[in-house]
Amino acid sequence: MVQQITKGIKISVTTNFEGTSYRNYKLYYAFSYQVTIENQSNETVQLLQRHWRIYDSLNKTEIVEGSGVIGKKPILKPSEKHTYSSNCFLTSPIGAMRGYYNMVAFSTSKTFKVRIPTFQLMVSNIYN
Repeated sequence: MVQQITKGIKISVTTNFEGTSYRNYKLYYAFSYQVTIENQSNETVQLLQRHWRIYDSLNKTEIVEGSGVIGKKPILKPSEKHTYSSNCFLTSPIGAMRGYYNMVAFSTSKTFKVRIPTFQLMVSNIYN
């Protein structure tokens, strides 16, 4: 698990290798990741957007941006958490992801970035 706290918002990420699949005669490595967003600040905040940099050891870096996470824009009061799961397909058994969330503090209406720490995507037996 990797963790990062930015402006009182704690991001924790765990990953899992899910196996391989073929699409259009090409092998892909499937990874799942679970993100927990915990509001450790005194402010009520809302996640508005996500920005990901996906690194594949055999491919270019991919940028993914969008509104919310998995179709939601969670609102977190102080001490509340939001957890979601998603996945990523790579063309190699080794990669990584990192990024940030754009969030807004309700009391000030100011937006701010919350860093998502870099986490590794690696086939479990690659260590040997």
